[in-house]
Amino acid sequence: MATSKVTVHPSATLQSPGRAEDRALVERCRAGDLAAFEEIYRLHSGKLYSLACRMLGNATDAEDLLQEIFLSAHRKLDGFRGESALSTWLYRLATNQCLDHLRSRAARTNQVTDTIEDEPSLSDVGSRGLAERTVAKMDLERAVAKLPDGARAAFVLHDIQGLEHREVAEALGIAEGTSKSQVHKARLRLRALLSGG
Repeated sequence: MATSKVTVHPSATLQSPGRAEDRALVERCRAGDLAAFEEIYRLHSGKLYSLACRMLGNATDAEDLLQEIFLSAHRKLDGFRGESALSTWLYRLATNQCLDHLRSRAARTNQVTDTIEDEPSLSDVGSRGLAERTVAKMDLERAVAKLPDGARAAFVLHDIQGLEHREVAEALGIAEGTSKSQVHKARLRLRALLSGG
């Protein structure tokens, strides 16, 4: 007599092991398991802190915002459906928090961020590559902090954190082409800033 096996939904077999682990961890959090949320924090806080630090240009603000990011993640965890990796969902949440913080900071200080298209020095940049110059880390950090919000977010996620353009697009809620364009504009602007333009 043959025993019947449990049928697995076809979509479950398409999930990577990482996504299955993400979903299990999230389910433990939803069930009130504090150790599960601590595990999420341990797994992702370093990269999210690094992201916040680079986007905000200030370690103190990044530390404060990291706490807000995880509080927001805890509140919104019921909205995580597992369609993307947990890390991608957290990156998007963190990026949005950083952008909101930057917008409110800019509004408070009445700073106007120049758009890349308004920069006259971009045409003078030519073919001088960023990699050809030796720049101090602090100069680069200051230059990244001067990028417009959208370009900074895409640049940090793609060039610094190593996400693919489709992942950047998913994390920021933009089209993949927009991610490519923002990263390109950020690189041009950084070249101009670092060459004194």
